[in-house]
Amino acid sequence: MKFSLSVAAVVAMASSVVHAQVAGWGQCGGNGYSGSSVCVSGYNCQKINDWYSQCVPGAASSTSSSTTSTTSTSKPVTSTTSTTTSAPAPTGTSGTCTGVTKFKYYGVNQAGAEFGNDVVPGLLGKHYTWPEKSSIDWFVQRGFNTFRIGFLMERLSPPATGLTGGFDSTYLNSLKEIVNYTTSKGAYAVVNPHNFMRYNGAVISDTAAFKTWWTKLAAEFKDNQRVIFDVNNEPHTMSVDLTFDLQQAGVDGIRAAGATSQLILISGTAWTGAWTWVSSGNSARIGDVKDPSNNLAVQMHQYLDTDGSGTSPTCVSPTIGAERVREATAWCKAKGVKCFLGEIGAGSNDQCIAAVKSALCAMQQGGGAWIGALWWAAGPWWGDYYQSIEPPSGPAIQRILPEALMPFM
Repeated sequence: MKFSLSVAAVVAMASSVVHAQVAGWGQCGGNGYSGSSVCVSGYNCQKINDWYSQCVPGAASSTSSSTTSTTSTSKPVTSTTSTTTSAPAPTGTSGTCTGVTKFKYYGVNQAGAEFGNDVVPGLLGKHYTWPEKSSIDWFVQRGFNTFRIGFLMERLSPPATGLTGGFDSTYLNSLKEIVNYTTSKGAYAVVNPHNFMRYNGAVISDTAAFKTWWTKLAAEFKDNQRVIFDVNNEPHTMSVDLTFDLQQAGVDGIRAAGATSQLILISGTAWTGAWTWVSSGNSARIGDVKDPSNNLAVQMHQYLDTDGSGTSPTCVSPTIGAERVREATAWCKAKGVKCFLGEIGAGSNDQCIAAVKSALCAMQQGGGAWIGALWWAAGPWWGDYYQSIEPPSGPAIQRILPEALMPFM
């Protein structure tokens, strides 16, 4: 989610260097933060919670530094192709969604370990945190079965030794602990390097090193059949060809580790948006990534505000969800690939609830093209972030959970 970034988006600009001006989606404030609070032109610093403020799109205002932001992991998309196309409202916008194929994987993102990316390695409990086991329990008890667990590559693989060096044992063990706890409950854990295909402040371009990195990491989970591998969160501002090469390298590395049967999620560039899947060029290449185990799913993300960034609780229309996944659904079916909505989020109001339902209903009416969907997001540090579904009292729990998510269980 662009905001998924909210603290996750932080990852997109992961860097250990403090600049005079903070790049878009970078950290610009929070308890213990000592870097710049001035965002680059076109962005303003907004508070996400007590630990994190982020540079989000828009002109600065006198209240921007104290306004609670609703940032997401789907970054702003410049193209508006297919966003205004009208589509008939699916049955799910009002009443029961009929003629559906239920999702195999259905759950929430668990954010926190990727927070505070400008401080590497950072301090646990100050710059980042891990998901609460009680949160996993709460969702499992309600029937959710999939949890996408974000983490920061720079904390796992310190920049001093690079992608091919050793892992930080403390951070790795914490990742393994929450992953293993999740799968011990009978759920699936998505291992998610939430880096936007960046490492140490630069776009990853060394496919051999990336393959090696994934071979090492997958080896830690190769015997856990409830682990799902997410090659990398929301690549952006990079070519489709490089994105394809890195996705293929990740798949090759995972399978080389002996993780021969688990599901792998691959993504496209342009924040892997469903609504721009065709216009971005992703449709021409990403579906051609090869997996010797034939167990891949193409991951897309979709938010329902005007720019698709997930930074506003206002949705375009009650049917915008169905409209924005329609073209991607057709591609998934025509290509014969499995697709997976790794992030979706919106505000807790009548129009957004209808929009979320329209998206999920349209996906389940897609003839099995979509195998999973995850809400953005849970996590212990969201505070009053409007999309937070962290139990017991996240803002999205009161209406989003019963009205928009539970009907598609």
